[in-house]
Amino acid sequence: MPRQAGRHFLQIPGPTNVPDRVLRAIDFPTMDHRGPQFAELGKSVLAGMKRVFKTSHAEVVIYPASGTGAWEAALANTLSPGERVLMAETGHFATLWRKMAGRLGLEVEFLPGDWRHGADPEAIEKRLRADADKRVRAVCVVHNETSTGVVSRIPEIRKAIDAAGHPALYMVDTISSLASIDYRHDEWNVDVTVAGSQKGLMLPPGLSFNCISPKALEASKSARLPRSYWAWDEMIASGRNGYFPYTPATNLLYGLREALTMLLDEEGLEAVFARHQRHAEATRRAVRAWGLEVLALDPREYSASLTAVLLPAGHDADRVRTLILEAFDMSLGTGLGKLGGKVFRIGHLGDFNDLALAGTLAGVEMGLALAGVPVKKEGLLAATAYLAECRARPARAAA
Repeated sequence: MPRQAGRHFLQIPGPTNVPDRVLRAIDFPTMDHRGPQFAELGKSVLAGMKRVFKTSHAEVVIYPASGTGAWEAALANTLSPGERVLMAETGHFATLWRKMAGRLGLEVEFLPGDWRHGADPEAIEKRLRADADKRVRAVCVVHNETSTGVVSRIPEIRKAIDAAGHPALYMVDTISSLASIDYRHDEWNVDVTVAGSQKGLMLPPGLSFNCISPKALEASKSARLPRSYWAWDEMIASGRNGYFPYTPATNLLYGLREALTMLLDEEGLEAVFARHQRHAEATRRAVRAWGLEVLALDPREYSASLTAVLLPAGHDADRVRTLILEAFDMSLGTGLGKLGGKVFRIGHLGDFNDLALAGTLAGVEMGLALAGVPVKKEGLLAATAYLAECRARPARAAA
């Protein structure tokens, strides 16, 4: 293909664009991961991640792995062969987590879903109330389902578990929500939070995280699923001194330290969340102005990380994506699983601003026209009008 001038627009829901200063941090010379300088790095990123998870008493471990590794660590450290877990079908990634649990020898009960709603707190409470023998050992939920742009209401599910009087562990996947959507490990009484580096944390893939409550840590003492690489005990013991029990992803940790400075100390998490909400709302306004449909049906469950756009019957979402890539050098997320060809996904998370969103939506609007999808050419206007209105509010308030 001939060279395309300018910057490629990477608007998939992760991996996201990595800020230049994070890339420069990753480019530092590799240090001795057993030396005193590394201990300072290790302690600083673990402390920073506790602030991101909003925890004061949980343990945090960092693995050189994708988010899938953090899934396995969560299950392997807390459960035993044949034990039952309750999961909710919210989309493609919930289905993959279910598949992993089955492969590990767990018995999985999968609450059915339509991929347009999050996990149902009432259905979870009803199932746990019926579990008189307390056979369900863990409830596992994806916070932000990356395949659908639907958010599950994590605090409501916690209340449902408590209302049922059930002792099950509560595990939450935040791979595409952490550092993009408000999340509170301690306040919401989550036992294991799973996360990855390549989305809201603005890093390349390669780091994954577990945030571990005291209850989950206690469960790990009697859990019998095989684990070695994923074992929490050695990770936590080494981490207290800033080290790892094996070779860490040193240069990615440099990048993580820089990203944490940007998120926590410069922009601030609340401002980060507000920015993501602003871009998500602008995107949804564009979709509706085009005359198309947002996949998520419940406004309480709209994602601030991405928007999945449902195309009319007879139109192939993958063809739209291909035309946009070829004509405008922009990548959009494909439809996964049973949504293949039916939706495309616009990622608006990570290191992202108003003008980047405007460029993204301009490319989508032009691509839809190229593909012959019957839309009104009013989406970009609706989005930019909203963004301008948001910027004018502080000035009006000050006046």
